[in-house]
Amino acid sequence: MSLFWIVIRQLAEIEAMAMSKKVITRQEWEKKLNDVNIRKEDMNKLVMNFLVTEGYVDAAEKFRKESGTEPDIDLATITDCMAVKKAVQCGNVEDAIEKVNDLNPEILDTNPQLFFHLQQQRLIELIRNGRLEEALEFAQEELAPRGEENQGFLEELERTVALLAFEDVSNCPVGELLDMSQRLKTASEVNAAILTSQSHEKDPKLPSLLKMLIWAQNQLDEKAAYPRINDLSTAILEDPPV
Repeated sequence: MSLFWIVIRQLAEIEAMAMSKKVITRQEWEKKLNDVNIRKEDMNKLVMNFLVTEGYVDAAEKFRKESGTEPDIDLATITDCMAVKKAVQCGNVEDAIEKVNDLNPEILDTNPQLFFHLQQQRLIELIRNGRLEEALEFAQEELAPRGEENQGFLEELERTVALLAFEDVSNCPVGELLDMSQRLKTASEVNAAILTSQSHEKDPKLPSLLKMLIWAQNQLDEKAAYPRINDLSTAILEDPPV
């Protein structure tokens, strides 16, 4: 049975137990949990999926040797992904674009939004480095034509160009474009596109399962008292209030 269906079955059982609105003791709860059989192989695949998707290549290679779990994507591709991601995070957008095209030119050719966001990031880096005349010229020649074809792109371009109007970007209403978070956002978008081009999930499964756990607990809270996990980092069951 796949991990997905195990989770779905467990949610259904939790919902059925919750209908009675009784207090579920630790003993009852732990017995119910122990009745769920999750194969070690499924858990290993879940760990490998997280390591690969998040780009922990060395850890993934070590885990492969220790557990015998094979990744569903070439680890060399993940190394290339991380090189692109690092380039964007360091502000070397032109280098990142070259690396993406070396991997697969179709990634940018078939994803105009991603290409625009990379070009937008190039503009941001020019402004960050004080190359204002070059930034204005780049905006007019490279981004403005795309803005004419797409209203969303035009709005993003206008927000970015607004940075040029402020000597002190700390007082600029769009100053967050110069934050590291903007680089990380663009880097994550590129990483997801590369993974998708390799027929790999762009998001790891583990966070989704944790979100499902939180959702299930929130649903059950309305109907029953039970040992719940309040701290996901420890996964310790806490007894229900008396």
